[in-house]
Order: sequence, then structure tokens, then C-alpha cells
Amino acid sequence: MSEAAIRVKICGLGSAEDVRAAAGAGAKYVGLVFFPRSPRHVEPDRAREAALAAPDGVAKVALTVNASDTELDRICGQVPLDMLQLHGSESPERVLEVKARFGLPVMKAVGVAEAEDLRQIDAYEEVADQILVDAKPPKGADLPGGNGLSFDWRLLQGRKYWRKPWMLAGGLTPENARAAAEMTGARQLDVSSGVESAPGVKDAARIAAFVAAVKG
Repeated sequence: MSEAAIRVKICGLGSAEDVRAAAGAGAKYVGLVFFPRSPRHVEPDRAREAALAAPDGVAKVALTVNASDTELDRICGQVPLDMLQLHGSESPERVLEVKARFGLPVMKAVGVAEAEDLRQIDAYEEVADQILVDAKPPKGADLPGGNGLSFDWRLLQGRKYWRKPWMLAGGLTPENARAAAEMTGARQLDVSSGVESAPGVKDAARIAAFVAAVKG
């Protein structure tokens, strides 16, 4: 596996300081969460300040959950973004609508708990620019992601062909990131709670350790 090809996304960043820590460690994506029920939620004015701290070459991603056009208008109108991440139950048709309206690449999250869940990927690969394969939240969970849960990574071992770039998420930490990449063949990893000292509080040392672990 080529370590140089593995790209890291640090999600759920809440400040310019967090963004600088992620970029300084070598992350290629920084994620901002716009979902009020999440401890990582940021309002657009604060998110704008954080996004402006990202250097050239680091993609600024907005995570939303079943957001309306009005909500997306508000976010995109205030925050300089490079990509939208749809992390709810958005249909393939909704993905196309968002791409057409906002003119930004779209990453669609797909929750996985068992092999049957992987079938969704085919439909979303037709319309999304990237796929995020995450652990499906447990029934009754408040959050669609960021729960610190992983799925059985062996489910991805049999998938040899991907039509779009994809990213692995769910329960990743500095301690298991390398093994996850090797088991699944992922060249992109997304981490949020695994680099926190408390829910919504990013730890610069753990961010650095995560990127270092991926690079070997």
C-alpha cells in the first residue's frame, strides 16, 4: 500500500485553531458540521472563520443532514466551501439537485452494518462525486455519524471496483487507522470522535497521531 496515496479528513472541527491543527498535521480535508443535534455543530459565522484558516490544497467540506435548500443557501452564502457532504437519507435524486443548485462536488455518506447495506453504493456512485462509507448508527441514535462506532471492515474486502473515490469512516482512531486502511484498501480516511478529548473537543496531539499512523 502506498502511504503517500492515503488522504485524511478531520471532521467536526469547530474553530480556526482546529483547522490549522488538522492542516498542519497533514490532513487534506477539513470537515465542518452543520447539524444542531451534534456536539460538533457550528453556526455559519464561526464556520466561516474556521474555513478561512484552511491553507490552499486543503478541501473545506460542509457536513449536512437532510438539509433544505434554504439551509444550504445560508451555509454556502457565508462559508467558503469546496465540497458538500450529505450525511442523511438524501436520495440519489436529491444529490443531483444539490449538485445542480450549488455547483459544488457532493460526497454522499452511506451507512453500513451488514453486506446488504453495500447495495446502496451503486446508486450513489452514479450521481455523487465521492462516497463516504460509514458505520450505520444504531436504532434511535441522535446522530447519523460521529458515534465512534465501526462496522465489520471485512465487508469491503470483496469490493474490488469503485467507480468514484471513496472514504472510510466510523470508529477510526490513531490506534486502528493503519489496520483499517490495510484491511479495506481505503486510500482516504475520515475521523471525528477518534481524535477528540471530549465530544466536540478536538485534540491536536491525537490529530497529529492519526495522520502519522496512516503515513506509517
